[in-house]
Amino acid sequence: MANYFLDNEDIQFLFNHIDLAELAAIQEDGFAHTADDPSGYAPRDAADAVDNYRRVLEIVGEVAGEMIAPNAEQIDHEGNTLNDDGTVTLHPLVRQNLRRLTQADLMAYTLPRKYGGLNFPCLTYTMAAEMVARADCSLTNLFGLQGIAETINAFASDEIKDEVLPRFASGEVSGAMVLTEPDAGSDLQAVRLRAFQDEQGNWYLNGVKRFITNGCGEILLVLARSEPDISDGRGLSLFITERSERVKVRHLENKLGIHGSPTCELVFDNTPCRLIGERQRGLITYVMALMNGARVDIAAQSLGVGEAAYRLARTYAHTRCQFGGPIERLPAVAELVTDMKIDVEAARALTYETARICDHENNNLRVLELGQSVDKDDEKRRKQLSRAMKRLNGMLTPMSKYYASEMAIRVATNAIQVLGGSGYMKDYAAERYLRDARITTIYEGTSQLQVVAAVRGVSSGSLDSWAESHEQKTYADPMLEGLKQKLIDARRRVNEAVAMVKTKGSSYLDLSGRRLVDSALVIVIGHLLLSQGDRDDRKKRVARRYIERELPILKANLETVLAGDASPTEEYALLAGPVPAA
Repeated sequence: MANYFLDNEDIQFLFNHIDLAELAAIQEDGFAHTADDPSGYAPRDAADAVDNYRRVLEIVGEVAGEMIAPNAEQIDHEGNTLNDDGTVTLHPLVRQNLRRLTQADLMAYTLPRKYGGLNFPCLTYTMAAEMVARADCSLTNLFGLQGIAETINAFASDEIKDEVLPRFASGEVSGAMVLTEPDAGSDLQAVRLRAFQDEQGNWYLNGVKRFITNGCGEILLVLARSEPDISDGRGLSLFITERSERVKVRHLENKLGIHGSPTCELVFDNTPCRLIGERQRGLITYVMALMNGARVDIAAQSLGVGEAAYRLARTYAHTRCQFGGPIERLPAVAELVTDMKIDVEAARALTYETARICDHENNNLRVLELGQSVDKDDEKRRKQLSRAMKRLNGMLTPMSKYYASEMAIRVATNAIQVLGGSGYMKDYAAERYLRDARITTIYEGTSQLQVVAAVRGVSSGSLDSWAESHEQKTYADPMLEGLKQKLIDARRRVNEAVAMVKTKGSSYLDLSGRRLVDSALVIVIGHLLLSQGDRDDRKKRVARRYIERELPILKANLETVLAGDASPTEEYALLAGPVPAA
């Protein structure tokens, strides 16, 4: 029987390598309330919690391998249906997949148990999302929308939470985050959809939203302009509404990939809604929190499709014979397959580290907001920790989304290359993996926007703070210690480049952003792989291959930055040429 957890040695290695017992303790408030938990499912201690995590991940792996994966090809071919009344009918196999996930109590992974959730850490949810994406990348867009329930839990009133969240946990409803508009894509400050109140203070929505993943869902979180006199992000608030005859799907997008995930254009016609949290904090506070979680989810989705593409290429290279033997004996093919595997593991190390840090940040904030600090000194320490975690996640989250999504496209492209002509045909899933992977660098913020966000952390000290703690580690293996010294030298080079860039202004920082972020990624991922190599002989070789492969690229990137060439912006019209005639 196929099980996408048990057959993935790297996920299992990281499950054991990362301190999940520590995460369990902070997630469960030191297990102080176990006896008072009305669900009866609260873990007794850290060992019990970690055992629960493993058992659930095995269930996810089984559902992914046994049911979701066999359905993926048909779903991709047939898609979903837009009905004449402005509703959408999901493909029968999509509905079957969602029912099975619901029956396994997997649709409220991180919600508190009082609402029917599992109260699991973000890290274990990231592992689950990766396995679902490996089976069917498009289904992750439905399974992975649990961040909507998390946002409701974090910011909505108790009345809304008590009414809505149990319905998410039971699988009665699914959700959508309704942000994008025809003229407000990445620039959400330009949102125009109008929110207004009647004389009794009831809120209503009017306008159009576009490119809405699962816009046919029952619960919609809508970003709308509640302050018509304020034109920027301060005039936006977040609202919750339910699917009704006052909100219709006008169009289903005809997409390159992820065909099992309906992407909708929505029309709101005096649609009743309720305010989430406070007015004017919709974008600045609530949507930014929602999108940060969504970006980690896209990184997990990217891991899944990258893993699927690598496995197909690895199997094909081993079984396809040319020139007297399997093509994996050809050095060019061997290098492709090797680097595909290393790239997936590098992205996984980064994404799981980001999810781990997110868990620490979220739980620390929860303790602060609930007033659970034991004394003033503890409260002060937690506030300082909260600021540090926020800065660190401000760098790691966009890094993960950027690196993992670019990895997915690269690995999916190379899978087609390994399969050759067969990879270009629909006889194999390679072409579907590439079509599905392509969206990951676009939605929830393009790679270019992730770089702009991440480079601020690289240039403001977050990279140094993270790296310094890893540089203090000592390795008994001389090879690992030598590689660590190379990473220390690489960070010095990055800081020299950052210092030079700062003398040239913010425009050059943005122009140099990709090269600086790529260089910082070598340092972050390199240290993570060194830590893994300290526990596993194969991982030592992975760390060596990754670091030695990437350091020359880092050097070239930094030399380009230090050269100071700003011609793409300063001479754009000349170099890009005239706008083509229609």
